[in-house]
Amino acid sequence: MAGIRLPTEDSDVSQAARQVAAVDLISDDDRSVAADSWSIKSDYGSTLDDDQRQADAAEALSAVPYRAASDYSSDKEESDAEAVSSMLGFQRYWDATYADELTNFREHGHAGEVWFGADVMETVAIWTKNLCLEISQRHLPNHLVNTNCLPAGQTEKDLSGWSVLDVGTGNGLLLQELSKQGFSDLTGTDYSEGAIDLARSLADRDGFSNIKFLVDDILETKLDRKFQLVTDKGTLDAIGLHPDGPLKRIMYWDSISELVASGGILVITSCNSTKDELVQEVEAFNQRRIAASQTPHSAADQDASRDNTFQYIDHIRTYPTFMFGGSVGSRVATVAFLRK
Repeated sequence: MAGIRLPTEDSDVSQAARQVAAVDLISDDDRSVAADSWSIKSDYGSTLDDDQRQADAAEALSAVPYRAASDYSSDKEESDAEAVSSMLGFQRYWDATYADELTNFREHGHAGEVWFGADVMETVAIWTKNLCLEISQRHLPNHLVNTNCLPAGQTEKDLSGWSVLDVGTGNGLLLQELSKQGFSDLTGTDYSEGAIDLARSLADRDGFSNIKFLVDDILETKLDRKFQLVTDKGTLDAIGLHPDGPLKRIMYWDSISELVASGGILVITSCNSTKDELVQEVEAFNQRRIAASQTPHSAADQDASRDNTFQYIDHIRTYPTFMFGGSVGSRVATVAFLRK
């Protein structure tokens, strides 16, 4: 699963037709099923109770008002655009999309859409590599601590010690770019089986058989491993476009915090949230964690809740910007957070 695609100048007609076709594939019954599907098909044992996860997120949502990412959309006033965008929050939409792209790959060898564009993907991979090297060599500001679990003193050719997870990997091309930068312990997950089939096929064709791909839903993950680097390119965006987006975004942060190792890095790329909005969302998550640590629990649970928070590190500053309404903005934001 990925986020909103940024169409090229000559693809408006095909893009509109593709969206309509995808929506046509989804009946009213399918929409109902999709809203509740979030199914997992992996061999990993669950470490969290899914019903409890839903209940915790609902309780947190009632206590902390938060706007869904779709509320920030510039075209939210257009009913047709809103109807199409809302489908991006359903698994059925992505299953239909990747079934189409897998067919195109098998028949024509096409890799499919590159979400946010190939230039953004390459920028994210290079910037992330440089950030990890800085962390490895302890070149972070003094206030950023607790990076002891990360490999120290690595050179540019020795990023193989970093374990990497890409959530909502889609066609897996971001992992291929990260592999080119020197990472080798690479895993991609997506809740769409079609996406994983496509990602595996592309990786095999392009000579990246070392990349592992698993069907897994970040909101109800069955992974029982922590990673030193976790990337998200558009997945949080798509989650926010579900009708229950605010609730599912809370579930997202609860889940992803369990996947990033202590001292590890989370890199999020979004076209629906600005850097400041992502930082605010992380701060809200941290406040929930701190509040949870103050409720009656065992000492170990309290320490885990208090320590399992994120801290802003940096963001990509080289994306093209534009001026609108007196404010400077960018179509894409990439922000890195340190897991304490």
